[in-house]
Amino acid sequence: MTFAGLRLEVLDATGTVVAATPIPSGEAVTAVDVGPFQIAAAVKEAGAQRPRDVILDVTTAADDPFSGHLRLVLDLDGTPDPWWLIPGLFYGENRPEACERRFPRFAVGADDPEGMVSDSWSFRADRAATPAVFVWNRDRGVALLTSEESACGPSGVGLSHTGTVASAHVVFPFREAPVTYYGSAEPLPPDAASYTWRRGETVRLHAAVADVGADRHAYAPVLRQVYETNRSVHPVEPWVSVSEAAEIAAEGLVRWHYDPDPGVLLETVGFDREVSGQDGRRVDRQAMHVGWVSGIPWAYALLRHARRSGDAAGKQRAAAERVIDFICSNLSPSGTFWGTWYRSTGWAQSWTPLKGGLHARTLGEATLFLLRALELGADVRAAHPLWTTAARSNLEVISARQRPDGNVGSIHHAADGRMLSWDGASGLTWVAALAEAERLDDDGGYLNAAVKAGEYYAQFVDREFIHGAPEDVDLAPTSEDGYAAVMAYIALHRRTGEDRWLELARRAADWMLTFRYTYNVAFPARSMLGAYGFASRGADQASPSNQHLHAYGLICTMELLELSEASGDPHYRERAEEALACFRQLVAREDGEVNSYRGMVTERYYQTACFQPKGMLLTLSHAWSAGVLLLGCEQILSATSAEGSGQPR
Repeated sequence: MTFAGLRLEVLDATGTVVAATPIPSGEAVTAVDVGPFQIAAAVKEAGAQRPRDVILDVTTAADDPFSGHLRLVLDLDGTPDPWWLIPGLFYGENRPEACERRFPRFAVGADDPEGMVSDSWSFRADRAATPAVFVWNRDRGVALLTSEESACGPSGVGLSHTGTVASAHVVFPFREAPVTYYGSAEPLPPDAASYTWRRGETVRLHAAVADVGADRHAYAPVLRQVYETNRSVHPVEPWVSVSEAAEIAAEGLVRWHYDPDPGVLLETVGFDREVSGQDGRRVDRQAMHVGWVSGIPWAYALLRHARRSGDAAGKQRAAAERVIDFICSNLSPSGTFWGTWYRSTGWAQSWTPLKGGLHARTLGEATLFLLRALELGADVRAAHPLWTTAARSNLEVISARQRPDGNVGSIHHAADGRMLSWDGASGLTWVAALAEAERLDDDGGYLNAAVKAGEYYAQFVDREFIHGAPEDVDLAPTSEDGYAAVMAYIALHRRTGEDRWLELARRAADWMLTFRYTYNVAFPARSMLGAYGFASRGADQASPSNQHLHAYGLICTMELLELSEASGDPHYRERAEEALACFRQLVAREDGEVNSYRGMVTERYYQTACFQPKGMLLTLSHAWSAGVLLLGCEQILSATSAEGSGQPR
């Protein structure tokens, strides 16, 4: 049995193809000569739906050393308009044409490196959550996979398109072209790792190929198999238990981020308390979002922790309640929450270039967790009637603006409420809030709005392109879109019991997990992450635009547990536990650890060359980073306590 469309290319140090040959693939080893190499190639048989291993034993036959690259290419003909997936890195066209944030984009026939639009891209493999390239046409999909490291250095992955042929490739060692993306709108020059092949030397290179069919969701079983293979050889060893991590994160929120005057969770706090900015003040960001990077979600997590742990001094509960009080007592003229509070100017809009704009995801998330705070007990509801008033005001405003097709909008004006943008899927967070507002839903109107919105946003899940959730990357696809979708459809399933919502939650979870690293990145030994032995399996790429690891996936820990229970599939619970294990690493248990203070939690772990060199750690503690760790811990503790099974591994 053969696998058609495979070929080998030899590239010199400049990236020019100097030799190429097809691989007459099959179970038997085939000898091919290409450029300076003699290669014994074999494509192994595999079971149903399993990728087939490609083994390349590469011997250098030339007398002179050769500095260059070997590229394995998989062609898919009959593909005038391809759909791509490089997990965590590239989704379809990757950047919608209308997206204001600039990062690599695919377009048929494009050649605009400075604008980062091209029909050909090549990347270092550690930018991908799984080093794999999937491509589909209308009738078929194929995939080419490898690992981050190879016998000749770090690997690369990429894609190209010419005429009706779409090509996935892996390259040893990596090349980045036509430009290098480093997190800014201005690209850097192409980059490449180097390797010198010497006469008589033989190296073994590994890849895998798969025929995945026409369904774009067919990546899911392939990536699940990679995860299952890697989990035993890429261990994650948490520093602290779940309960200890919760205690430390709660302490950090109050100690470093809480300011009682006026009652805010400051968004960022510097690790180094001696560093000051140009104004002589500390580098701490004197601002608070109502949701997302600060605000109600993390105050809720703190309040939940305080009620479970006892909080003998009452400081944690008082801090959490004061933050929520402050936000609920300052609604915008439109009737919803504001976006952001600044110490110097007070309440203001979201991070959007649209003047006066308030972002749906941020406000929806704040409302969702306000509703959850109200469900902590009758005593909470009795003590804080303003919370109920604020929640109802937000829900009424959003449901009243909903379009007949179900779209609840992405950005509305703080003063007059008119919708400034309907684009993207950021309204998904409102689906969860509307569905969870059962106590306030006297006539079923909120549920009806949630169902209509759930139906509208299902098209993004079905298309395998969910985008628009974070305020700071415009219409880019992000891991946060996946979290919002999982939370939305689990909330609808919880409220209605309908299987349709459960299936959408499963599909959304699979898409979300494409951002989750299935392997431990090889960090430089003397880098911060290398020296501490940070294991990246379980961490998520933030987005193709923000290529760093983050912990925001812990926000839907509870939903992944529910999905596992409802579907009878333990995989989703395992992935929730895996993420929580990952981010119980690098938790500062005492002042001085990780060059920080007890309770400080970073936002960014740099697993590739983007924003900072690989292996570095952002030396800022973020309110949401401590908050989401606390939330994930509390949700796991609650679930395991209910089951009587103790703490997860």
